[in-house]
Amino acid sequence: MKLSDRKRKILQFVVDDYITTAQPVSSKSITEKYLKDVSSATVRSELAGLEEMGLLTQLHTSSGRVPSIEAYKLYVGELMEKGKLTTKEINFIKNAFNEHSDNLESVVQNAVKVISELTDYTSVAYAAHSEKEKIEKIDIFRYKEDQALLLIVTENTLIRDKFIKIPKSMSDAQIKEASGLISKLFVGKAFGEVKELSGKVSEEFSLYKDIFASVMSAIEEYIGKDGVSVMIEGEGKILNHPEYADADKVKNFLSVVTDREKLTDILVDDNDNIEINIKIGGENGENLPSDCSLVTATYSASGVKVGTYGVIGPLRMDYQKVVSVLEGVGKILEDILKNK
Repeated sequence: MKLSDRKRKILQFVVDDYITTAQPVSSKSITEKYLKDVSSATVRSELAGLEEMGLLTQLHTSSGRVPSIEAYKLYVGELMEKGKLTTKEINFIKNAFNEHSDNLESVVQNAVKVISELTDYTSVAYAAHSEKEKIEKIDIFRYKEDQALLLIVTENTLIRDKFIKIPKSMSDAQIKEASGLISKLFVGKAFGEVKELSGKVSEEFSLYKDIFASVMSAIEEYIGKDGVSVMIEGEGKILNHPEYADADKVKNFLSVVTDREKLTDILVDDNDNIEINIKIGGENGENLPSDCSLVTATYSASGVKVGTYGVIGPLRMDYQKVVSVLEGVGKILEDILKNK
């Protein structure tokens, strides 16, 4: 869409002002705040032109304009200036990750809390369980008569643990031997490679086929869709925004953020190359409500994508702030994952 430089500036001013005030933007406010050397009549003409192009809407003939979904898309794609976190905000993020960084889910949950705190929006994330992750260590320890703790450490030294079933007849010595055999078989392999071993177990392992099956089942669940860890923080913060004074809008919003399957669908993206992805309004039959936007970022360790985190909120979202927070958290988070 071709816009003159003046129209681009005015559209940027309208979006910035509406994000800040949640009030329709008039020609008078633009001339008083931003374009003091331009007449109000000229600005009114430009606003009318932007409205004809479908970028602005007017709720009433006497009211100011508000951005359309297309305006927000143009804004985040071409007009938005890059934001910068304050030293205080950067230190807040760093301090938040000083603890609980040995477990991927704990790290991501902490990231979700930090993002919600700094943006004042609902934050969401999922920890992807990639088939590319390699196993560095695997152990099995008896917990109960028929239950053992399966401990897996990946190449990123992020600890995964899960309880698995074992035969009651197994002695501690047999559990130790089975653990050693599984370790010999699995260590150094990616989860995807491990999945291929289920039908190729050697003769020496046949004595422990039950425990092997339990381990395989745990790994398949871990890297399958059901093993995705979806997290959310600050659901109630949507009520801080005037658009959601409407009870039906709140119900619609909560119906998505409280549904694990819907959240996974809107968070998962097949394009691993997208660092920051912005979805504005519901598109292509997605579960994202039409009056919401979703800004997400991917994070990785050792070149392997391990998940996505982001913010879901109103169309009138402070995109500049959200993007700067996601980028700041992402940089610190990836440093942590790289060093662990």
